[in-house]
Amino acid sequence: MTTPPVTLTCAPCCWGVDDVNNPHLPPWENVLDEAAAAGFGGLELGPYGYMPLTGTQVGDALRARGLSIVAGTIFDNLVDSGNRDSLLRQTREICAFITALPPPPQHAGQRFAAPFLTVMDWGHEARDFAAGHSARARRLDAAAWAGMVGNIRQIARIAREEFGVRAVIHPHAGGHIEFADEIAAITRDLAPEEAGLCLDTGHLFYAGMDPVEALSRYWDRVDYIHFKDIDPQVFRTVMGEKIRFFDACARGVMCPIGRGCIDYPAIHALLRARGYGGYITLEQERDPRNAGSTLEDLTASRRYLDGCGFSPAPRLDT
Repeated sequence: MTTPPVTLTCAPCCWGVDDVNNPHLPPWENVLDEAAAAGFGGLELGPYGYMPLTGTQVGDALRARGLSIVAGTIFDNLVDSGNRDSLLRQTREICAFITALPPPPQHAGQRFAAPFLTVMDWGHEARDFAAGHSARARRLDAAAWAGMVGNIRQIARIAREEFGVRAVIHPHAGGHIEFADEIAAITRDLAPEEAGLCLDTGHLFYAGMDPVEALSRYWDRVDYIHFKDIDPQVFRTVMGEKIRFFDACARGVMCPIGRGCIDYPAIHALLRARGYGGYITLEQERDPRNAGSTLEDLTASRRYLDGCGFSPAPRLDT
């Protein structure tokens, strides 16, 4: 028995693109060049403001390289009620852009059509320093949690009703949806028809969960998946320090897939048993000043996953 075809994609964070104000980010055209050179069938749009959302420049560049955009991203403060107008503006601009591009192919076993809108909470200093440490991470009170759920509900509604885009909530280290109790709560408070999940193997492990168990537990809500791997020695070191999540990434806590401690043969067995097909995005967050090895690392990750049995779908014709 084999898995349905999957398209392995990547994300600009593999080049250190997380904060659009970072002066060291590579040109987005370089990201597209290396994503294509590493053999990927597509990539995510990256953080709001990185790639231009107007005109035909990005669409033309994607087509020339045989790539498609499989997801847009909201990576912002989902808690602050004063941020709602910005969040909804981002939702409309991102969804309008990604749906104007040629749609990624639909695969057997794919629950919802791509492109998706990944929704991640970010921008809270106290939680950033508590990434990976459930016991010391302060939880939101009931009112703040309800406000965050309301923001996500509005984002998902606009994406769905105005653009036909499936919103998927991405638990992320350093945000207010990170740990097991918070994933349980968000799936309880938002109905399946409102939003799905994008579970990330690396963020699950970083937050103290077994990725295989978590994927199995929430399988009915998992619409899209991220893969990354964690260097066990660096992980042990940073867990003993008070450190921001992306500073840990700059130290090399994320490594090429197959060189870390996440059990990808077991993940493959689960996905095969559940019949998952569609898109899996590889990520390896880093400092953009250390992006010189990105192409080599991504190529190694993709080849390792090929060896695990992930059956690649054909790339788009250029």
